[in-house]
Amino acid sequence: MARTEHDLDIYAWAHENAELLRQGKFNEVDMVNVIEELEDLGNSKRDQLTARLKLIIQHLLKWQYQPSHRGRSWSLTIKNNRRDVEGLLEDVPSLKSKIDECFVKAYKRGAVAASDETDMPIKKFPQSCPYTLEEVLNPEFMPD
Repeated sequence: MARTEHDLDIYAWAHENAELLRQGKFNEVDMVNVIEELEDLGNSKRDQLTARLKLIIQHLLKWQYQPSHRGRSWSLTIKNNRRDVEGLLEDVPSLKSKIDECFVKAYKRGAVAASDETDMPIKKFPQSCPYTLEEVLNPEFMPD
């Protein structure tokens, strides 16, 4: 399959197609790839939300299950990612409709990451998130 300009230089392709749209030259726009890129943009925001939730959960689990290792870096990771989630939801309010789905994925990924970092077996962590979404996002919440 021949490589297209889209495949070879996404930056140049994006600017060229944006200019074609500005000029109203709709028949010259690479519409198939424009549609794909727009969908990918939306999906990347959803993936960002999942990744932020994963980091919060991962560090909450480490905080709870390895209290002797607690430190400023873990609490800052939790705090900063909570702020990032808040900002992301403000910037992209429609993500609120996807947050439950992202939360479930984030727990699975966060538990695996916590297991990897702590050398604790994954079975040590609950099968589903021991924290509610509200707790995960609450700036005051830290597990015992």
